[in-house]
Amino acid sequence: MRLVRFSSRSIGYVFAVGVVAAVTSAFVAARDLLDTSLIALLFLIPVGLSTALWGLGPGITAAVCAFLGFNYFFIVPYYTLTVHRPGDVVVLIVFLIVAAVISQLLGRAQAGLAAATAREREATQLYELSTALSGVHGHQAIAQILAEYVHLMFAGDSVQIDVAEPRPFSFLMPAHVTPPARAPELTLPIRAVRGLIGEVRLWRSGPAISPSERRLLQIFASQAALALERATLVQAESRTKLLEESDRFKSSLLSSVSHELRTPLATIKASASSLRSGEVNWESAARTELLAAIDDEADHLNILVGNLLDMSRIESGALKPQREWNVLREIIESVMTRMKHLAQSHRFMIDVPADLPLLPVDFTQMEQVFTNLISNSLKYAPRDSLIQVRAEVQGEDVFVQVSNEGPQVPAEHLDRIFDKFYRITAADRVTGTGLGLSICKGIIEAHGGRIWAENLPHGFAFNFVLPLRLDGAAPPQLSVDEEAA
Repeated sequence: MRLVRFSSRSIGYVFAVGVVAAVTSAFVAARDLLDTSLIALLFLIPVGLSTALWGLGPGITAAVCAFLGFNYFFIVPYYTLTVHRPGDVVVLIVFLIVAAVISQLLGRAQAGLAAATAREREATQLYELSTALSGVHGHQAIAQILAEYVHLMFAGDSVQIDVAEPRPFSFLMPAHVTPPARAPELTLPIRAVRGLIGEVRLWRSGPAISPSERRLLQIFASQAALALERATLVQAESRTKLLEESDRFKSSLLSSVSHELRTPLATIKASASSLRSGEVNWESAARTELLAAIDDEADHLNILVGNLLDMSRIESGALKPQREWNVLREIIESVMTRMKHLAQSHRFMIDVPADLPLLPVDFTQMEQVFTNLISNSLKYAPRDSLIQVRAEVQGEDVFVQVSNEGPQVPAEHLDRIFDKFYRITAADRVTGTGLGLSICKGIIEAHGGRIWAENLPHGFAFNFVLPLRLDGAAPPQLSVDEEAA
């Protein structure tokens, strides 16, 4: 390796001497035709050429060789370094000075150009790294990008990035390759405001790492430190927003639920106290009304608790439908049976074809969907108005609509009506937690369907579609006995 480096450094000097020798040979052949001053000027050409091509050292060597060749072959007496005429001494001195100055100037220009090129290359590499890191917020991804750039730009055998936060890990480039057993040629810390957060380890068996390369690698490490700090701050901000959203959710939930629980509980308590006091005749109509109130408010509490449990499962990702083939009309009738006391003040129409195919749904969860949609319609639709539930097949899906004659919703709010705690129409007069529609959306989407709301010419409707197939299988056909039942 030393021999190779020595030869590469010496080759410029050899070429410089060779160029001067070749030019001297050409000038000697035409010595009688050329003036001495012209030959002195022409000798500056190989000096400048050597400096431009091979650097300052070969240029100075060419200048000295040109001075000796000019004196030896072109100053009388020829073939000797002796100078007899004072004028020739002046010419030689001036030639040597000019040649040396030209070599110095060209050498500095070459060095400046090389330095500018190196700085441009460093700036380009730094820009590329900064651009690659700008849109990355994961610690693993940042370490991977840094390792790839260091491995590529520094021609390393192996690069390892150690990161201590948020949890210690290492990234090796090339991946799945054991790093060399020897100590790394260069180890640089990755420092942030909070202190040491990692290290860059570089193994390279090629040329020794130069000061400029070390400086560039340190800048790379600084850029990585900034990116890691930014990723940490982004994650901290996300956690803060999540905690704020969770706190807001809990506050809204407690505020809404406490009010929702208090009203039916107060009704149940008052009714039970009246029945227990003996002030009400057991055969009177008042007794029937009090028992109906207890029954209605118990149903209300049951819906509320069911919504809370469903929302908890949706938030935790535990809402997984147990999809089985079910008859849609049976689900609707089951809901209407349980809500008969709450629905006495409205008219109902169920328009579900008898030949509607079986649906692959979770019976209990779909009961909750219809309970919430019908309950919402009962709250906002006027007394004695019509609430209609209809269904039909549309291609590979079943379309279901729950409509009522209640007030319409402004168009700009239709997309948000299924958000948690989002209430618009008569929110100050109608009780509710604002969770029912959000739960419907979660259940329908868990079944692979879609739900939306729309304004009708004379009311309002909730629409949803559910797929007819279960894992690619079409609905089974009902037997004659089952259809008759």
